[in-house]
Amino acid sequence: MRIRIVDAFTDRPFTGNPAGVLLLDSDAFPDDAWLQRVAAEMNLSETAFAHPLPPGGDADWALRWFTPAAEVAMCGHATLATAHVLRSTGAATGTVRFSALCGVLTATARDDGTFTLDFPTAPLTESPVPAGVAEALGAEVLSAHDTGPHIGDLLVELADERTVRALTPDFPALVAHSRRGIIATAAAENPSAGGYDFVSRCFFPQLGIDEDPVTGSAHTALAPFWSARLGRDELTGLQASARSGLVATSLRGGRTLLTGGAVTVVDGELLA
Repeated sequence: MRIRIVDAFTDRPFTGNPAGVLLLDSDAFPDDAWLQRVAAEMNLSETAFAHPLPPGGDADWALRWFTPAAEVAMCGHATLATAHVLRSTGAATGTVRFSALCGVLTATARDDGTFTLDFPTAPLTESPVPAGVAEALGAEVLSAHDTGPHIGDLLVELADERTVRALTPDFPALVAHSRRGIIATAAAENPSAGGYDFVSRCFFPQLGIDEDPVTGSAHTALAPFWSARLGRDELTGLQASARSGLVATSLRGGRTLLTGGAVTVVDGELLA
């Protein structure tokens, strides 16, 4: 079987977030244990597995995502990577509909080579800052928000961009503070010069990922959070990891559109 590594939310190799993509020839997923072993072997933030669905239904492909340690209910960058592989191999054109644990998601190819993902908007609920979170992050937390059932992260607002960039978290201490991970964010220091409106970093040690390079699903929470503060529904976020990547967001009420590019960097054969 062909297996690929695709860098997502970027237009250059070795930046953005790498995802494994395996398109299955069967009409069902293999055993979960095998899927998890493949994801552990790839050792990327997520590996996506997809198989075609019969025509005439609500979706064209079934899609699942696994980290090296667990299956996740929603993943943006590996969905973008899968759509990129489908288009680059001629397996799909235009808009592709995916059936996933979080519902039906779509990926639409754009003329400039990017894709727009249509994901459910995370319902934000402000909450008291949990005891120990600031200490685990190593920075003062201005506000905290639960992001709902699909992503299950704790979104925390920090003082400024420099604080977000300088974080050196205590990863074992972060594990106790969310169902999935921590999204740390702040407004961009100079939006007109940098070309982005807010910055973020995402930490998922409980999933075997200390820091995720670029997290599409987190932007379904970041989009409504910053749209409410900045008064605009069209924004661009920079995830300020070492690899870095840009996510253009468009808030559409109960749905959030995420736009970015992708580049295939490895195309190989899975022998096991």
